[in-house]
Amino acid sequence: MKNKIFLWLLCALTIVSAGCSKSAFLDINTDPNNPVDVPPVVLLPSTTITLAFANSNELMRVASLLVQHNAGVANQMTGFDVYQLDGSFDNSWNFEVYAGALPAIQALIAKTDTTGLGPHYAGIGKIQKAYLLSRATDIWGDVPYSQSGQGLAFPAPRFDKQEDIYQGNASLGIQSLFDLVKSGIADLKKTTPAGGFEPGADDLVYGGDPDSWIKVGNTLLLKLAITISNSNPTLSKSIISDVIADGNYITSNAEDFDVPFGTDVGSQSPIYSYNVVNRPTDLMLSSRFLALMNSLHAQTYLGKLYTSPGGTFTGFENGANLTPPAAATRSKYNTYVTGPTSNATYVRLLSNTDRAFILAESALIFGTPGDPNALFQEGIQQAMAKAGVSGTDITAYFTANPTIVTLTGSTEAKRKQIITWKYIANVVNPLEAYNDYRRTGYPDLQVALNASGDDPSVIPKRYTYPPNETSANPNTPKPRPLTNQKVWWGK
Repeated sequence: MKNKIFLWLLCALTIVSAGCSKSAFLDINTDPNNPVDVPPVVLLPSTTITLAFANSNELMRVASLLVQHNAGVANQMTGFDVYQLDGSFDNSWNFEVYAGALPAIQALIAKTDTTGLGPHYAGIGKIQKAYLLSRATDIWGDVPYSQSGQGLAFPAPRFDKQEDIYQGNASLGIQSLFDLVKSGIADLKKTTPAGGFEPGADDLVYGGDPDSWIKVGNTLLLKLAITISNSNPTLSKSIISDVIADGNYITSNAEDFDVPFGTDVGSQSPIYSYNVVNRPTDLMLSSRFLALMNSLHAQTYLGKLYTSPGGTFTGFENGANLTPPAAATRSKYNTYVTGPTSNATYVRLLSNTDRAFILAESALIFGTPGDPNALFQEGIQQAMAKAGVSGTDITAYFTANPTIVTLTGSTEAKRKQIITWKYIANVVNPLEAYNDYRRTGYPDLQVALNASGDDPSVIPKRYTYPPNETSANPNTPKPRPLTNQKVWWGK
């Protein structure tokens, strides 16, 4: 597995370099040993690995600081911890999102959609594309979307408005994220024609099972819908209700969209590579997150998320101008987050716990089917179980803390409980916690000490556009939005 992942990543980088080079578009390749027609069996592992890489590298690390799962204690992380974001994200934007994952995904869709020979590949590609570009717009607001990933056809792609990306805009030829996902689901329900392409072992997550990807697509619809619940509650409720009625979404931890990586050099996930191998002293547990977990009496669960050297959890205050604790005493990500687990590391993109918390919130605020409290408790139980807390310890926690695991008070108070526990579960996916914080204001977070950046009084509500895109693309919004300006769906 580990060597295969390394080879697939090399393929991805080859595809990316060909997709980004102007000369590559002009070359006429007649060498049979260097084909330009890359088959889907090579493209799919490339799209999966590069999608996961884009979501779990720098973009994830910054989010983990902004939502105060972690505190930055060395190098660039100390600047990010106090909101010094300007001048960053060139690599994330260029080499991971727009010239990394996206070209491979576009190639997969083009190879299998227009010919009709690989509808299941096309469906997976569309779902992956929607996940990738939803991440981009959630982080930056207005971004290239409808004209992105099309090479020389749009060398300076338009920045589409976030509301158009989510809702669509027929006059501008913008397909909504929801319709993109639905198109992918429709493809996955088709029958592959004789002689066509069918995914198998090249699907690193589900082994080519189309129904598993349909569940991912429907769960992604839930995630996208709850994200816009403030700005377009009517559409949000409609999408969630339709998915519930269909009933084919992730309902167990075994069905989670977790992308496997290896532990050997060249096959490691960015989370493992950064936090365990290359920069193990840059991040540690935030003392604010530690205080929250202590207030919930959830130390057993915390021990699955973070280490406790010598049996003691040791955190650090976000933004503090102090000498951090000795490296050997610091609490850092535990193996559930970084790996290795069963000789593998994972990037966790979409989960059963997300689904439970989303449906709990929707049932609470929209009245969609399901009992909010039962779904809330399911989310906590499944999050703990996924992290490795034993069934006995989960039962004991619920027995000892009935008021903590039961929704009480006003609708907003209950929503705060749901989002706070979802925030804890998403230590493994802090970009999702960052979305939830910006749209709900939960959990209660205070500005870091010694904050700076665009506005020291506000936890950034968006990332800054990268300088290379700002200088190269005349369509980049100017002046750039400040980090205290909310995105369209934000609170």
